[in-house]
Amino acid sequence: MRASVFVGTSVDGFIARRNGDFDFLPEGGGEPHGYDEFMSSVDVMVIGRNTFEKVLTFETWPYADKRVVVLSSRTIDVSNVRGAAIEHMSGSPAAITDRLAASGATHAYVDGGITVQRFLRARLIQRLIVTRVPVLIGEGIPLFGLLPHDVQLRHIHTKTYPSGLVKSEYEVLD
Repeated sequence: MRASVFVGTSVDGFIARRNGDFDFLPEGGGEPHGYDEFMSSVDVMVIGRNTFEKVLTFETWPYADKRVVVLSSRTIDVSNVRGAAIEHMSGSPAAITDRLAASGATHAYVDGGITVQRFLRARLIQRLIVTRVPVLIGEGIPLFGLLPHDVQLRHIHTKTYPSGLVKSEYEVLD
């Protein structure tokens, strides 16, 4: 099973403010920059509890009919989300990946700061797509945290957009 990250950050590398808000990201994702195409290649989303709770504050559920796996060591309440395929899992990234692969999943979208960092540390991410938004926010939740080893990347391509978005795609070599 493949696992990919598709994320927006400030130029200084933050995915959210300290309080979890990402109001610095363009509304609605900004101009089209490949997200819809990426989502069509994904059959399961893997998100952490904090990201799930933030997404619950949105006006509408943004993942339509995608299978969404929420990682948490605590019980989660999914009763507020109607018409969504939400599952709860806990365990190591390797155990989660094995369970997803055994269920037939072929391409996972891994999202949420802590979740991305855990999967990177476990060497389970194969592709990183990072879109930098032309803003500096000074502090917040970093996309990348401490790593026990270097993560070697191969640059695939970078594309700029009229609004100032800069999207770079990398293959993870480790």
